[in-house]
Amino acid sequence: MLDDFLVRALLGGIMVALVAGPLGCFVVWRRMAYFGDTMAHSGLLGVSIGLLLAVQPIIGVAVVVVLAALALFWLERFRWLASDTALGMLAHGSLAVGLVVAATVPGLRIDLMSYLFGDILAIGKGDLLWIGIGAIVALSVLALIWRDLLAATVQSDLAKAEGVPVARVRLIFALLVALLIAAAMKIVGILLVTALLIIPAATARRLSGSPEAMAVWAGLVGCVAVTGGLGLSLWLDSPSGPSIVLAAIVAFLLVLLVTTFRSKNAAA
Repeated sequence: MLDDFLVRALLGGIMVALVAGPLGCFVVWRRMAYFGDTMAHSGLLGVSIGLLLAVQPIIGVAVVVVLAALALFWLERFRWLASDTALGMLAHGSLAVGLVVAATVPGLRIDLMSYLFGDILAIGKGDLLWIGIGAIVALSVLALIWRDLLAATVQSDLAKAEGVPVARVRLIFALLVALLIAAAMKIVGILLVTALLIIPAATARRLSGSPEAMAVWAGLVGCVAVTGGLGLSLWLDSPSGPSIVLAAIVAFLLVLLVTTFRSKNAAA
């Protein structure tokens, strides 16, 4: 019989993975890995502000990453500023401010390891409730904008000509990723959260023939990574966040080997 904290950890991780998978597909399709890193780096500033104001750190993270997404959306309007430059400025600027706040506020002590690398085993019933609500809302919103977001991802100019509100759906997508990062911080930590977006989606790409199938596979691979990572963590007494990412990497390599082998046999 599993202990309660293991059940909560498994449920929380699976719910985050089910959201991260479909969102990660768009991150992979649009080559936006650096965007995920930028949102994750800004999360530390949210932690510092949350503790400074004596509120739940996850609330501070949610507010800051949403503001960071809005700031990035605003910066993209300046044609002379390259997107990777804006991302770099926002990522390192917010990380620097977060570290300065954490270091200079009297009496403020932050367990950086738990925020940087996650502490999924510390998920409480309240955390599970918020993660569940967030997952339902995020998947519902993604389902509503799926067609428009897919059109904007494949060919934005053609999507605009057909009346798709490209700017609006991209903003909604950025906000969904920001909120996911706020929730996933507890699972794999600020520094590893982008891996939960990218690796399952990259794995699913080898298994699917359509965008919808890739989204489903990405969610399933993420669930396998969470389950396997938790098992690995218990077996080796290793940190849970990095163990989940390691499990995702192993899943990717296995799928890559199997699909490559099958392709060679089919060609022969």
